Amino acid sequence: MKKNNIKILAIESSCDETAAAVVEDGRKVLSNIISSQIDLHTIYGGVVPEIASRKHIENINFVIKDALKEANVTFDDIDAIAVTYGPGLVGALLVGVGEAKTLAYGLNKPLIGVHHIKGHVFANLIEHEELKPPFVCLIVSGGHTEIAIVKDYNDFEIVATTRDDAAGEAFDKVARSVGLGYPGGPKIDKAAKLGNPHAIEFPKAKVNDSKYDFSFSGVKSAVLNYQNKANMTGEKINVNDLVASFQRAVVEVLVEHTIEVAKDYNIKNVAMAGGVASNTALRSLMEEKCNEEGLKLHFPSPIFCTDNAAMIGVAAYFEYINNNFKDLTLNAVPNLEL
Repeated sequence: MKKNNIKILAIESSCDETAAAVVEDGRKVLSNIISSQIDLHTIYGGVVPEIASRKHIENINFVIKDALKEANVTFDDIDAIAVTYGPGLVGALLVGVGEAKTLAYGLNKPLIGVHHIKGHVFANLIEHEELKPPFVCLIVSGGHTEIAIVKDYNDFEIVATTRDDAAGEAFDKVARSVGLGYPGGPKIDKAAKLGNPHAIEFPKAKVNDSKYDFSFSGVKSAVLNYQNKANMTGEKINVNDLVASFQRAVVEVLVEHTIEVAKDYNIKNVAMAGGVASNTALRSLMEEKCNEEGLKLHFPSPIFCTDNAAMIGVAAYFEYINNNFKDLTLNAVPNLEL
């Protein structure tokens, strides 16, 4: 088995992005091709699973071809095929898994199954060569809100999770309720810059039996109740102030809990991952608080925060060097645990 110049072709199709990438030695991204379906799903106000699956089938061969071309390699140069096999939308996952198994079998290449969230965490390694375990990582997206302690490249401990809505899910629901539309995260981020984050005091939930866990259903409901009350009394709602105040309530909790974990576990490196990690208010406050506490913060560029295959290639490298390969019975696991 090769020990260097390992080139992995990675495939990601867990939601509404069809992506392929070629990654060398777990750090060097030779190509990163993403075919997004956002415009298509915006019509429906969110991701429609069956439409997502059909578009993956249409696009997957093209993105793989483009990934190889951009990396200036052929299948002969590829050492392994990697694919996200969970968690995610089962139909979407099956397209990527089926493609990867076909390539691995036809080309006689090792097959690597990658956990989608592990990929997001390891997106930090692409641009931060100095980042090594142990580190604390806030994973925050449309479907997940967790804090993980990365003890080693293949040893994660989840110390916090959400008890209800993920942060990104709350962003989408609030954005929809105020008429900003989908995707909610970027639209709230943009509108909040024009608003006063202290205009409205929304609640920040604490979970009684876990000081690290999150709950965002309360703040989401508080926003809806505020709107309903305003509508009944004829009060005009300043949407920019409302979403800025909502965003502050969510971001402050995310930052407070992450910093608390880092301090309690005496870990000096902090990272962020997932689509919501590109939120400018979250980045700014996390950086401010990390500096105050003497912690070193790492986060990926926005292109590596959203779903992409480069992060899957990075995570796959650490499976490759440990000979952790899958056989052709690999299947999609929509609720795969980390």
